Amino acid sequence: MEETVGVPANTLRPLTGNEAIARGAWEAGVKVAAAYPGTPSTEILENLGSYPAEDVHAQWSTNEKVALDVAIGASFAGRRALAAMKHVGLNVAADAFMSQTYIGANGGLVLAVCDDPGIHSSQNEQDTRIYGALATVPILEPSDAQEALDFTRLAFDLSERFDTPVIVRGTTRLSHTRSPVRVGTRAEMPGLGFLEQPAKNVMIPAHARRRHATVLAREAKLKEYLEDAPINRWESGNPAIGVVTAGTCYPYVREVLPDASVLKLGASWPLPEGLLRRFCASVERVFVVEELEPVIEREMRALGLKVEGKAFFPREGELGPELVRAGFEKAGVLQPRPKSNAWAPEPLVRPPVLCAGCPHISSFMAVRASGARVAGDIGCYTLACLDPLRGIDTTVSMGSSIGNAIGMVKAGETRPVVATIGDSTFLHAGIPGLIDAVYNQANLTVLLLDNHITAMTGGQDHPGTGKTLRGEETAKVDYEALVRAIGIKWVRTVDSYDLAAMYQQLREAIAYRGVAVLIANRPCVLDPVKIKGPALQVDTAECNACQACMNLGCPAMSWGTETFEGRHKIRIDQSLCIGCTLCAQVCTVDCIQPAAEVRQ
Repeated sequence: MEETVGVPANTLRPLTGNEAIARGAWEAGVKVAAAYPGTPSTEILENLGSYPAEDVHAQWSTNEKVALDVAIGASFAGRRALAAMKHVGLNVAADAFMSQTYIGANGGLVLAVCDDPGIHSSQNEQDTRIYGALATVPILEPSDAQEALDFTRLAFDLSERFDTPVIVRGTTRLSHTRSPVRVGTRAEMPGLGFLEQPAKNVMIPAHARRRHATVLAREAKLKEYLEDAPINRWESGNPAIGVVTAGTCYPYVREVLPDASVLKLGASWPLPEGLLRRFCASVERVFVVEELEPVIEREMRALGLKVEGKAFFPREGELGPELVRAGFEKAGVLQPRPKSNAWAPEPLVRPPVLCAGCPHISSFMAVRASGARVAGDIGCYTLACLDPLRGIDTTVSMGSSIGNAIGMVKAGETRPVVATIGDSTFLHAGIPGLIDAVYNQANLTVLLLDNHITAMTGGQDHPGTGKTLRGEETAKVDYEALVRAIGIKWVRTVDSYDLAAMYQQLREAIAYRGVAVLIANRPCVLDPVKIKGPALQVDTAECNACQACMNLGCPAMSWGTETFEGRHKIRIDQSLCIGCTLCAQVCTVDCIQPAAEVRQ
C-alpha cells in the first residue's frame, strides 16, 4: 500500500487506481467510507483506513448493502460519503441503490464499483454501466490512476450539484495498475446538516411518483453538462477512422491506432448526444471500443448514429492491445501482422489448490467421505470443488449455500445435505438462510468454516475477528451463541486440525434430525500473519506409496523419485510445509514425522 498521507500537494506519486480513488475521496473531503472487501475493490477502503481518523471514518461493513446504507446515512446527515464494492457487491446493495437514485444526495454520495472483465476473481462478468443506466445515475470512467483521483473528486462535486448518487467505475486493470499521479490537498467540507424534507427522503409511493419525474429532469441536466465537460476529450486525427471509447480501453486504442480521431468519454452514462453527433459527422467510419456489454454502442445506435463495435471486439473477457488490434484487423482498418515463429516460453502451470496447511482441507475431506450432497459458498474454500478434494457440488453467490441446501432438502434430495460457508460469508449473507432453515424445519447440516479472517481478499477483519478496519479492539461475534439464539439445538465446535474429531462430529451432525451446525475452528495459515510450525518429512524407507496423503491436495506434497511396487513415494517441500500434521494423521504406516525425528 503506497503511503500518501501527509504528501505535499502537487507531488507526483506512483499509485494504483484503488489507491488513487481513496486519495481522491480523501482530497474531496469524504467524512464516512464503508465497504465489504472484494477483489478488485478491496484496497480502496484499506487505503482510506490509513488516513487520519479525524478526517474520515472508514469501516468494514458486514455486506455491501450495509456499507451503502451507512454511506447513505452520512449523506442524509450532510456529509460526503463513499461506499466501495466489486461489481457483484452492487447486486447486494441494489435495493438501497435503486431507491436512493430517487432520493438523491445531500452530502455528496459516491459509489466506487470495480468490475472484473476476464473473471480473474469473481463468479461472473457483469457490467456495472447497465446498473447505472437502470438507476439513471452518472457513471464516471477513469482510464488511469490520475483520472481515478480526479474523477473521484469530481464525483462528489457532481453528486451535490445534481442531487444524485454517482458511480466511479473501475476495472481490475485500473484497480491494480500503477501509474504516476499528482496529488492535491484535502478540501475540508462544511457539514450541510440534515435536510428536513420527508417528501424527498421517505420513499413511499406518493413521494416516489413525484421523485421519478425529478430523476428524469436530472438526467436531462446531466446530459447538458456532459456536452462540454472537460472529462470528455476529442482528439482530432485521421478523419477516415473515428473511435469512441472510455476507461481503460482508451490507452489500448491509442497504442493500436495512434493517428485515429478519438472521442474519449469521461462518463459512459448519460451520453452527450450533441457531442457524439458532431464527432460522428467529422469522420468517415466510427467504431466503439468498450469492454463487456455494448452499452455505448447501443445508445449511439438508438440515436440513429452509424457505428461499429461488437462485431469486431468481444463481449466477453478483458480487452488489451492485442485484442483491440485483432478487432481492427478484422474490420480492415489495419493490415494483419506477419505471424512470428519466435519461441515463447510456456509458464509453469500451478493448479488452483488450497494453501499448504489450510484448515479447510480437513473439512472437505470429511464432507467427501460422508457422501453428502454439498451446497458450497463464496470463499477461498470454493477451490475444494476441484481435484483432489472434490467436496462441493454447487456454488452460486455470497450466502446462497444454506438457502440452496434448504431447497435440495425440500425437493427430496436422497443424500444427506450439507451447506458449507465461511465465517465472513456467514455474517455477510448466511444468517437469514440459517433462520429460514430453522423456521421451515429443514433437515440439514451447516459446516461453518471459521478461519478467523476474510481470507479470500487478503486477510481483512470482520465482526467475527474482534477488530475494526483500523485494528482497534471491538465486540466479537460468538458464533455458538448466535446460532443457538436462532433456535438451533445441535451446535458444536471442532478443531479443524483434529481429523478424527472432524470426521466423527460431522457424522453425528448429519445423523441429527433437524438443523445441525458444526463450527470448524482454526485460523487461516496466511492472514493476518503466516503461521508456521515444525516442518514434516517423509521417511522414504518406510513409505509404502499408498498415496493417502496426496488426497489432501496440499501444495507442499509431491511425488518423489523413489518407488514402491511401481508407485511413486511422497516427498514434502519443507519450505512450504507449515506443520499442520494432517498428512501424518492420514498416513497408513506412520512414516511422516517432524523433520528432526526422521531417520537419516
